[in-house]
Amino acid sequence: MSGYSDVIGHEQVILHMKHAIQMDKVSHAYIINGEKGSGKKLLSGIFAQTLQCERKGTEPCMECRSCRQAVNLNQPDIIRVTHEKPNTISVEDVRTQVNGDIMIKPYSSPYKIYIIEEAEKLNVQAQNALLKTIEEPPFYAVILFLTVNAGMLLPTIRSRCVTLDLKPVSSALVKKHLMEKLEIPEYRANICTAFAQGNIGKAKRLALSSDFSEMMEHALHLVKYIQDMEVTDIISDLKRINTYKMEINDYLDLLTVWYRDVLMFKATRDADSLIFSDELISIREKVKKSSYEGLESVIKALDKAKVRLNANVNFDMALELLLLTMKEN
Repeated sequence: MSGYSDVIGHEQVILHMKHAIQMDKVSHAYIINGEKGSGKKLLSGIFAQTLQCERKGTEPCMECRSCRQAVNLNQPDIIRVTHEKPNTISVEDVRTQVNGDIMIKPYSSPYKIYIIEEAEKLNVQAQNALLKTIEEPPFYAVILFLTVNAGMLLPTIRSRCVTLDLKPVSSALVKKHLMEKLEIPEYRANICTAFAQGNIGKAKRLALSSDFSEMMEHALHLVKYIQDMEVTDIISDLKRINTYKMEINDYLDLLTVWYRDVLMFKATRDADSLIFSDELISIREKVKKSSYEGLESVIKALDKAKVRLNANVNFDMALELLLLTMKEN
């Protein structure tokens, strides 16, 4: 674990955390909300480590016993709530790990901090069990709910928490981080940055993927030759996308970046603003064959496919609708 200086972006959230510590106004309950890969886990870990640091500053000192324990994930008063069922955090999980433990005073620290990752998976009974705890918490308790969608939590829970929303990080900062810290070449950094849309975790995941080139070739082959391909063949091929250690959502985002390039080039004829700058010839070809409406309908279809897949709609059906739109335009 590192200090706040290692976090890319999220200045407002960091400022809020530091100010709360400085003014001794730390809340008993926080919701840290942001999409997967946005930095919730990192920020909550640094906040918890800072709260327990023996030097009592606004940054973890990284040297005291508590900080060293936190780095090794064995600080006894920073509790990470776990759950066995993949899609549910049950009332039993909450009772055994939070409610049944919270009245025991901290072992060696000023606070007892509970970090609940994927808190949107708390079922209603589990949330109701937590409600009593956050209504009348012991003075030393801090509960951090990490969510990708804070709206999944009950209004009664949300109203008793301080919500910190993680906004997208600027493209310039993401690209700078990829090129300077990870030594990613500029062309690849541009694609990863555009693809990530302000999500630093997503950008790093793609940039560091050993299968990046192979996956890129796959996506570019699809957009270039889709007219000559059978939809059923493409679908069965895309079911194997996880061989690239990528999620289908990530693959669809990559296609979106390419289609946006085509739309942008059709409107401006400006090759310098292209993300896929090495693909100018195929982008020119696509521009000749496509209308503005057609390109916009493909981009909308890509968004819809992601929404459908996230809602667990049948994979084949969601992809078929998308691929037919791509073939038509």
